Amino acid sequence: MKKFLLSCLFFAGLFWVLSTYKGLAVEGQYDSMVLNFRDSLSPAQVDLELISIAKKYGIEPKFNSAFSKSDRLYIVKGDAQELEKLKQLPEIRDLTEYVEANYVYSMDFIGGSTPNDPMYKDQWNLKAIEVEKAWQKTKGKGITIAVIDTGVSRVEDLKDTSFVKGYDFVNDREDASDDNGHGTHVAGTIAQSTNNNFGVAGIAYEANIMPLKVLSASGGGTISDIAEAIIFAADNGANIINMSLGGGGESKLMQEAIDYAYKKGVTIIAAAGNSNRNAAFYPARYPKVIAVSATGITGEKAPYSNYGAGVDVAAPGGAIAKGKDADTSGGILQNTIDPKNKQSVFRSFQGTSMAAPHVSGVAALIEASGVKDPEKVFQVLKQSSRKVSDDTLNYYGAGHLNAAEAVKIASAGQLGVNDFLRWARDNGYLSPRFWIDGGAVALIPKLIMVIGSYLLAWLLNRWFPFRWNWSFSNGVFFGGAGLFFLRGFYVFDITQLPFRIAGSSLPELGNAFSNTNALNPITASVLLPLGLLLILLGHPQWKWFAIGASIGTSACLATSAVLSPQMMWIGDGMSAIAFLSVNAILCFGCAYLSIKSETASI
Repeated sequence: MKKFLLSCLFFAGLFWVLSTYKGLAVEGQYDSMVLNFRDSLSPAQVDLELISIAKKYGIEPKFNSAFSKSDRLYIVKGDAQELEKLKQLPEIRDLTEYVEANYVYSMDFIGGSTPNDPMYKDQWNLKAIEVEKAWQKTKGKGITIAVIDTGVSRVEDLKDTSFVKGYDFVNDREDASDDNGHGTHVAGTIAQSTNNNFGVAGIAYEANIMPLKVLSASGGGTISDIAEAIIFAADNGANIINMSLGGGGESKLMQEAIDYAYKKGVTIIAAAGNSNRNAAFYPARYPKVIAVSATGITGEKAPYSNYGAGVDVAAPGGAIAKGKDADTSGGILQNTIDPKNKQSVFRSFQGTSMAAPHVSGVAALIEASGVKDPEKVFQVLKQSSRKVSDDTLNYYGAGHLNAAEAVKIASAGQLGVNDFLRWARDNGYLSPRFWIDGGAVALIPKLIMVIGSYLLAWLLNRWFPFRWNWSFSNGVFFGGAGLFFLRGFYVFDITQLPFRIAGSSLPELGNAFSNTNALNPITASVLLPLGLLLILLGHPQWKWFAIGASIGTSACLATSAVLSPQMMWIGDGMSAIAFLSVNAILCFGCAYLSIKSETASI
């Protein structure tokens, strides 16, 4: 009874922590609120109710833009305190689907065959994704990419790039010119005019750009403008949406807009954020958005880039050296405008804002190759990415972006089960190197460990018959595989470390805290099972847990020795195989002797 009460208290406490934990995602800033009136109300009814509400409570709801009336979307100025008051008003509760903060997202960047563009030699980023091989098959013709940003200006090196009608949601007008430089730079990475003997190159330079301005000259913009821009893009023929912006605060309005665009077949890509946090920012955080982290010129995670929860793929974002004489060669070079005088300039920027358009450009090449469904586009991006074997903190998601391989897979239509399994095998996903932090776990090796553990236990039970109890079963399970599926979970934005620990078997506890899948020789040995046996052998029930753990550890080490002999400090050669094999035998020997001793005394 006491154990039952303790278990209830434990789970009650865990539930309370999960329900009250604010999570890794940052809280957003806002100075206005979104009112979304029910679709069942006619525009005339909404107008009448608003007159009454405005008069009674002294508020002034206004349309967000010229496109708001059909969606019954209104904006009211106010802060967090006023938002809570507004939510409590009975008229508002009865008439609206929801009332929420109109968060301000920002661009969040830190600034600063071979084409004949003279500055192409400085674009290390395009070489890193092998775009030249991709150009042999497609340049993105016929695909439209909506750049939801600070707007796009037709600078000199966008002169030959095709544009379609856009919109300025900040100033509520059709001219979506850039007054900051960020959006033009992003558009350049996607589709800079290429092979024009001028400036630099772009990835999908035969694609169309749809400029949608949602960020002001200072770089900030509200979710209501961004959400309407997403819907505008979906309704006006965009195939891909690029959002090199983000911030804190989850939004139903944004989620609904993303869902709407996704259902209409739009591939949505966003920057993960530049705060070096273990979670992508919104809107990259939403499930139907491809979140992009940033790498530097060496291919390693850029120091500023967010990682972990939500990150799907990595792309060049640049890493510019700090200081007075900073070298900008490590940044992403494109043609943009100088925000001071609006003149055309070539500048190097860095950020996940610069990484996202690389993925958008490659997505355009994929769609131009015949793969249009957003889920299949995402599959191609994942399959074609260069896998990073040791990425336990999910710096890179599926891996490094690779344009050549993406176009090759999309062109060949290699999206079948056999091709996927072949890719998974060749890239190390079907091995004990756990596919973690990106949403999945290598299942087959774990099943081998579980089955092997129970097979060894069954054999010992045949030699020395003993009562198989719950304590023994748990020991076998946690020694061999543990709750391995937990290593791939992100729940409530909680940091992943508790799940890595809970999802580890005894041999894996040593690498739960490190950014590697290599086993730690201290825990991946006979030491832990032997210690448990010495401590628990005198206990009537827990001794069987220690015996079971020895058996499970033996199976885990033996499986690792055969399939993936990776060891810290030892390597992955014959030394690792010998170490794991010897310790597997020693663990089995400890279990054998313990069971023999216990059954002999019965």
